[in-house]
Amino acid sequence: MRSPVRALLAATVLLGGVALAPPASADPSAWVFVGAGPLGWKQSDAAFTTSGAMSFDVGVGTTPEARLIAGGLFRMTPVFGSGTDLALLARVATHGFQAGGFGFAVDAGGYERFWGATSRGFAGAVNLGVPLGFTLSLQTEIGTDRAVALGAVAGLDLLRLTVFRKSLLNWWPNPAPAQRPRDAFVGGTGHW
Repeated sequence: MRSPVRALLAATVLLGGVALAPPASADPSAWVFVGAGPLGWKQSDAAFTTSGAMSFDVGVGTTPEARLIAGGLFRMTPVFGSGTDLALLARVATHGFQAGGFGFAVDAGGYERFWGATSRGFAGAVNLGVPLGFTLSLQTEIGTDRAVALGAVAGLDLLRLTVFRKSLLNWWPNPAPAQRPRDAFVGGTGHW
C-alpha cells in the first residue's frame, strides 16, 4: 500500500512542477554550411597534391544571444578524385558570426579518413563570417601516416542567411527570425 501512495505523490509533485513552471526561452544556435575551395594535402611519402574540395557542416550551439556561442558540428569534406574526410568538431563563435554579420568562429576536433591509406587526427578551422551568411574558412588536418591538409573554403551558411540573420534588416527584412526581441512579448507574460 505504501508503494502506490509514494508513486502517486511523486507523480503529483512532478506534474505540479511542470504545470507551474514559467515559460522558458532557450533557443539554440545552428549551422548548415556549404562551401568549396582548393585543398593542399599529402600523406605518407606521397608528394604534396592540390585538389578541389567541398565542405558540408551541420551543427548546433548555445543561445545565439550570447557574446560567445559554444557548440559542436559534423563536417564532411569530399576531396575531388580521392575520397571524403569526416570530422567531429567543437565550435566557439562570436555573436556577430552567428547573427549573419561580421564575426569569427574557431573549430577544433578530430577527423577520420577512410579512403586510400587511412588516417585520423586533429582537424581545425578558423572561419571569418561576413554579412548574409557568407563565410571564408581556413581548414587544416594533421593526422596519422604523416597526413597533412590545408585548404581555403568559401561558402554560405544557410541558417545564418535566413533564420539567424540580424544584419542588413533595413535593406532585406528577415520575415521569420529565430529570436524575437524581448519587447515583442505581450504584457510580459512570455507569450507572443
